[in-house]
Amino acid sequence: MSFLTIEDLHLNLGEFFLQEVFLSLQKGDYLAVLGPTGAGKTILLESIIGFWKPNKGQIYLEGENITGLLPEKRRIGIVYQDYALLPHFTVFKNIAYGLEKKEKKKETLGKKVREMAAALQIDHLLHRKPTTLSGGEQQRVALARALIVEPRLLLMDEPLSALDPRTRRDARQLLRRLIQKQNTTVIHITHDLDDVWALANKVAIFKQGRLLQFGSMKEVFHRPQTRFVADFVGATIFEGRVVKAEEGISRINVDGFELVSLDHAETGENVKVAIRPENIVVFKSMPTDASAQNVIKARLQEIMSEGTTCLLYLKINDTVFHVFVANNAVERLNLKEGDIVYALIKACNVRIV
Repeated sequence: MSFLTIEDLHLNLGEFFLQEVFLSLQKGDYLAVLGPTGAGKTILLESIIGFWKPNKGQIYLEGENITGLLPEKRRIGIVYQDYALLPHFTVFKNIAYGLEKKEKKKETLGKKVREMAAALQIDHLLHRKPTTLSGGEQQRVALARALIVEPRLLLMDEPLSALDPRTRRDARQLLRRLIQKQNTTVIHITHDLDDVWALANKVAIFKQGRLLQFGSMKEVFHRPQTRFVADFVGATIFEGRVVKAEEGISRINVDGFELVSLDHAETGENVKVAIRPENIVVFKSMPTDASAQNVIKARLQEIMSEGTTCLLYLKINDTVFHVFVANNAVERLNLKEGDIVYALIKACNVRIV
């Protein structure tokens, strides 16, 4: 039995809506929910916690139908982007707020608050007010308040988006350790793929109130089922025709050049192929060891710096490949726009979708 099951969820709030949402999670799963603004991600969380009653569908948690339960009966925690801390309460009181209803002994309450604060490295801030804290500190207070009541499920709506890059990395590390220690099941809305890589094992992509794809991170990122999903998770999709399929290898003609894939297809079949930009390696000269791999001659059309990495645009005939490389690789290879280069792609990374 699944830990969380959502069956055919429909909810219409006018501007925002959900349609035909099916998904299930096991205990300890960490689901990252992705999609553009207005895709219905937040109302999905608010439907699960009970702020909205679905027009149709059922929600089961640990085998219990919670669709009609009041939010306070569901034992689900939620953390919003703005943290929603109580400004007139101390950090201690904010963390203890939800626990006070179930833990009447002050000594036990205080012990639990201090232990949770220590786990999130904010035990030295218990006397402070939220307005005196940094964004990263406020985020940890909100997380402590949500986790201290030992929720069956933790929902998070872009809780890291307001943090600077360094604080965000530290917050991910703390969050991952604490979630794994408590074996908490999490649904986390984010627009940052680094959150997904660092934390999630499951991914759901939403668009205009519909769940386009749900599955393991590997399935969604490497086998996107639509061009929209591919674009959203950073993969590139190419259309081609299988010219030969034998002995577990499919040879695919894409715009006049051949790609070899280990995925099965039938000879003559028109297919779509997904390749992730980090799975392409660039050389200035023909690589010597290219067994079970694709080596494609291309022209380096453009180099775009993206902080510590560069995005390369490689053109073969009328097809453009996107490639992520480190800045020092561009310098080491002395890559310049207009260069002829060789793109190496392992056959296992050419995924037929």
